Amino acid sequence: MVLNGPNRQQNNQRKASDMTSLPEPSAIKLGLVIDLDICVGCQACVVNCKEWNTSGYGAPLSDSDAYGAQPNGAWLNRVHTFEAGTGADAKVVHFPKSCLHCEDAPCVTVCPTGASFKRSEDGIVLVNEDWCIGCGLCAWSCPYGAREMDPAEGVMKKCTLCVDKIYNENLPKESRQPACVSTCPANARHFGDLGDPESSVSKMVQARGGYDLMPEQNTKPVNKYLPPRTRQMNPNSITATAKLEDASPDGGFLGWIDKVLRD
Repeated sequence: MVLNGPNRQQNNQRKASDMTSLPEPSAIKLGLVIDLDICVGCQACVVNCKEWNTSGYGAPLSDSDAYGAQPNGAWLNRVHTFEAGTGADAKVVHFPKSCLHCEDAPCVTVCPTGASFKRSEDGIVLVNEDWCIGCGLCAWSCPYGAREMDPAEGVMKKCTLCVDKIYNENLPKESRQPACVSTCPANARHFGDLGDPESSVSKMVQARGGYDLMPEQNTKPVNKYLPPRTRQMNPNSITATAKLEDASPDGGFLGWIDKVLRD
């Protein structure tokens, strides 16, 4: 496997003066674009993320009492589901959430050991688990709640953008993308360089009005969200007064099914 940028040994050799500082903004800004219009909340990205990262960059992601009364564990990606609107405007929105790899990442500058750092070559925010003391300051400083303490390892975990996968030259080029992106059945997740205005993800953000999550926090997140599209109501759609097929034993296809089941 070939990684672009510092490996764990090189991370341990970073200068003390760089421990809690952010690098200059990189030209390359790798991140995700998530389409809230077509995310179906299937949790495939959540499961594949955990599978890959349990055997990848850091220590395995733990689970405790997984099937018991008080399950606990570390997840790098979660999907939250919300109901919005009322009546004809009611809708369900599935909202995936993970680290947004912010330009001005408070989790980096607050870390007392330098375990939390931002890569200068591609903007990915990572945690050096050998340096992490589990103090939790980075989690408190993250306005998005995107970090989780691993209950077994006692260190902080977060999305790595599958850094050990996207630079892995042993994989086919089309497979070098985060696990959550490659597994999404609805194609609601996209990966690329958001620092390049000509990249497919940048053009997608521009065309759909992609936005930052909680921009008032001034963290300048790299990841973007595409808003749900306005629902287009069909005037010929079924209404409460529309005639439904007769489901009685003597009526139509539904009646035939009812008769077969009864017999």
